[in-house]
Amino acid sequence: MAAGVVSLGGSASLVENAEGGRVFIHGQLAYVWDVGDAATRRFAAATLVGIQAATVAQIATGFGVDAVTLWRWRQVLETTGIAGLVPEAMGPKGPSRLGEDVVERITELRAMGLSLRAVGAAVGVSEFSVRRALKTVAVPKPVTVEAATNIQGPQALPEFSAPAPVSEQGPAPMQPELPILPVAVPRAGERSAARAGLLAEAAPVFAPAAKVPYAGLFLAMPALETTGLLTCSKDVFGALPDGFYGLNAILIDAVVRALAGETRAEGATRFNPEELGRVLGLDRTPEVKTIRRRINQLAATSKAQELISALAAHHLNGTGPNGENLAAILYVDGHVRAYQGTKKIGKLYSTRLKFPVPATEETWVTDAHGSPVFVVMAEPGASLAGELRNLLPELRKAVGDERRVLVGFDRGGWSPALFKHMDENGFDVLTWRKGTTADIDESKFTEVSHSDEHGEEKTWSVADTIVDLVLPTTKKTGEMYPMRQLSRIVPAKGKGGGTRQIHILTTNRTLPAGEAVWRMGNRWRQENQFRYARMHFDLDSHDSYASSDDDAKRLVPNPAKNASYQKVLTARKHHAEVAAEVDAALAALRTPPVGAKELKVVVTSTMHNTITKPLWKAEKDLLAAEKAHKKIPAKIMLGKLSPGQQVLDTEVKLIHTGIRMAAYNTAMTIAREIRTNTGYAKAGNEAHALMRQLFNQSGDIDPTVPGFLTITLDRLPTQAKTDAAAELCEHLTTTKTRYPGTDLVLRFTVKNKAHSYIE
Repeated sequence: MAAGVVSLGGSASLVENAEGGRVFIHGQLAYVWDVGDAATRRFAAATLVGIQAATVAQIATGFGVDAVTLWRWRQVLETTGIAGLVPEAMGPKGPSRLGEDVVERITELRAMGLSLRAVGAAVGVSEFSVRRALKTVAVPKPVTVEAATNIQGPQALPEFSAPAPVSEQGPAPMQPELPILPVAVPRAGERSAARAGLLAEAAPVFAPAAKVPYAGLFLAMPALETTGLLTCSKDVFGALPDGFYGLNAILIDAVVRALAGETRAEGATRFNPEELGRVLGLDRTPEVKTIRRRINQLAATSKAQELISALAAHHLNGTGPNGENLAAILYVDGHVRAYQGTKKIGKLYSTRLKFPVPATEETWVTDAHGSPVFVVMAEPGASLAGELRNLLPELRKAVGDERRVLVGFDRGGWSPALFKHMDENGFDVLTWRKGTTADIDESKFTEVSHSDEHGEEKTWSVADTIVDLVLPTTKKTGEMYPMRQLSRIVPAKGKGGGTRQIHILTTNRTLPAGEAVWRMGNRWRQENQFRYARMHFDLDSHDSYASSDDDAKRLVPNPAKNASYQKVLTARKHHAEVAAEVDAALAALRTPPVGAKELKVVVTSTMHNTITKPLWKAEKDLLAAEKAHKKIPAKIMLGKLSPGQQVLDTEVKLIHTGIRMAAYNTAMTIAREIRTNTGYAKAGNEAHALMRQLFNQSGDIDPTVPGFLTITLDRLPTQAKTDAAAELCEHLTTTKTRYPGTDLVLRFTVKNKAHSYIE
């Protein structure tokens, strides 16, 4: 070892000389300081302890101090940063920082339940000074969350007026001096109690902090409350088993992660747990294994579908953004969720991928705005028409009364018998006509119009007629079912030009024609919801690796039946072609030569048999194909067709789906608030982009005003976005939403240009 080099364990070494000092870790230069730079020297020593480059004794010996001094440097670095490691100047001391106003502030913060370290960080003194100040005054016992809940009600809350928009002129409002990213309030005692089974769940506790990443996620809390996720989950599941992370913490963590761009449980590894933990009011967010364990505990109750039903009832019993009845119009469609794993899963045709893939299928219900309301796992291979019939009782239960509901869906649900069944059970049908039908006379077309929710008027040329549909179950008797048909003339498909007619069918005879056409076109909002949810909320994620054996006795369509039918079609086509050739040959045989009109043509049996022999063979082949097709059963047991086939777990999937639905509806609500309650000029095109930017915006957390939790967001890159954020904050503050699990009312604001921090 070179002279002057002090070994600090096996991985680090210290070199000090007349020019200063250097620390090498595994031969790489890590820290450098000049002579007299005691702060950097202490920082290097404290950091080496933190990264466990050597033992505390080895580091203390190398730097020429004792272990207690090294421990003190570590504490100072954690609480006040590197600035606290600067040696105090020798000589007469300045006035004490513990003036009457500081002591009074310490007393107030301590009475709110803040830790000694958090109080010291808030007022800019050490933890030791806080202890010394508290010895001189009588401090009331800190109020816990439970106690605050018992003694404070809505009538006891102080009034709060939202701050003026940042664009207004005038002096900046007085803001509390908050420490920048202080160390999270430790919850070691509660974690120990949770491990011992003595804690039901940890309550949210917020400490003053500035420049907190993801502070914008607090903006989602008012919208999250309207989704009913927390209240419905509590009603359905009650609570999770005792532990540090309770039901609210797990659900809020899942929603805010989804809004921040990471929906799956594995996404928790992409966040700093302490940063996102401040949004939960905890010292850190749960780990991936904890999230999975807690979700599996919910899934073990087998109440996932009950949660989805409760969310649907909560959603449909509310009102839309314009005061409309959300249960009046619903859209239904199936969604194929492709599977890329190694399990043997049945294949389904994906219209998006254009070929069959291993997948599961769900039936989704959305409201008139495309927001998800209800989802149920579809039977493998089931048609949309069959799923719709099974879904009606659940929809009626969610609606909660006997009012008629307009249900829109595409041609996959085509079934005149289903239309009649829905009409008889209080549901109106809105769908496209399937198959070819005669065009409507152009003289019956008139111009109709409808004004959408944004006030934009749209017009169409429509023929409003009544048509009769044959009920498939009564084809022999010829029973018909009348429905209203709205026909439109649209450009023909392809490059040839021209026009064609498309037809909308509905059982609602009173709905204005213009609105019916607009509602049918509005079904694309559901497709947009699928697309947006795939991009931003991992809609196609399966969320669980568990599977079970499929029912081997379940009857499924027999693929051999379809293959044999294709042979029948081929035989029929061949028979038709041969028959045409035989007819042409016989006609030619009977036709006399040109110019020989009086000549009689004699056709013998031998000649006839020779010409018709291919036709006899084609008829024989057709009869054999039809006979073989008739013998093959239409359905076969799954065990014979695909032994060992499995189905994926649905309970975990449905719980995550309910969380994603709440996250999606939360995001849509905030985006809608940006469009309707701010003056942002580009809100029509950029509301969603601004919403995502706000969710990832940093800001301050201030719980120092009793009864309130104030979130002050940092300014955005442009003045227009900052003004829009301020208007949104002002609107959300008026909702007086309480942070879940606390009695703290949320209020929001945005920093103005005069805002500054105490470094």
